[in-house]
Amino acid sequence: MSVKVAVVYYSSTGAVHQLARALAEGAEKEGAEVRLRRVPELAPDAAIDANPAWRAHVEATADVEVAALEDLEWADAYALGSPTRFGNVAAQLKQFVDTTGGLWQRGVMADKAATGFTSAHSPHGGNESTLLALYNTFHHWGSVIVSPGFTDPAVYAAGGNPYGTAHPAANGAPAENVLAAARYQGARLTTIAKRLKGLAVD
Repeated sequence: MSVKVAVVYYSSTGAVHQLARALAEGAEKEGAEVRLRRVPELAPDAAIDANPAWRAHVEATADVEVAALEDLEWADAYALGSPTRFGNVAAQLKQFVDTTGGLWQRGVMADKAATGFTSAHSPHGGNESTLLALYNTFHHWGSVIVSPGFTDPAVYAAGGNPYGTAHPAANGAPAENVLAAARYQGARLTTIAKRLKGLAVD
C-alpha cells in the first residue's frame, strides 16, 4: 500500500515547474503515487507575451494537467509550489487555494503531510517569507507541515533553506544541487506521510 502525493504548483517561466518535477520524482522513488498538477494561468495574454520566456513556458507545459479540488481529496500528502511575488504566494496558486473552503470545512486536508517550495529572483528575494506565507494555509487546513529542516546534506548543498527548496532564478535554471534538494524534500514528505498512515517505514 502506497501513499498518494499531489504536487500542485504555479510557474511563470519554468523554475518552479522544474522543482515540482524533481519533488515528484523524489516522492515516486520513495514509493508514492504522484499527481503533478499546475494551477490555471490568470495573467492576460498581453502580460505573458511581453516576456518571451513566460510565453514559451506556457506553451511548453500545456500538456500538464490542471489542478482540481479532487486532487486534494485524493491525496494523502501535499507539495505546493509558487514563485515569490513581493515576498508572498503568487496570485495564481493563491486563487486555487482560496477555492478549498468546502474541503476545509469537511476536514479533508487535516492530518495530512504538507510541504512547500519556491523560487525568487535572488537568494534573499522573498523565498523564506513566501514559504512561511504558504505554510499559513497549512496551519488553517490542519495539515502536518513537513519542512526539510537540516535533515540531509542535500539541504546544505542547495543553500541551506530549512523551510523548503528555494531557487534563486537569477542563477538561471535550477542546478543539480537544487533539484537534488527538491527530490529529497519529496522523499521526506512521502516518508512522513507513510508514518501518518501507519505504514511501515525503514
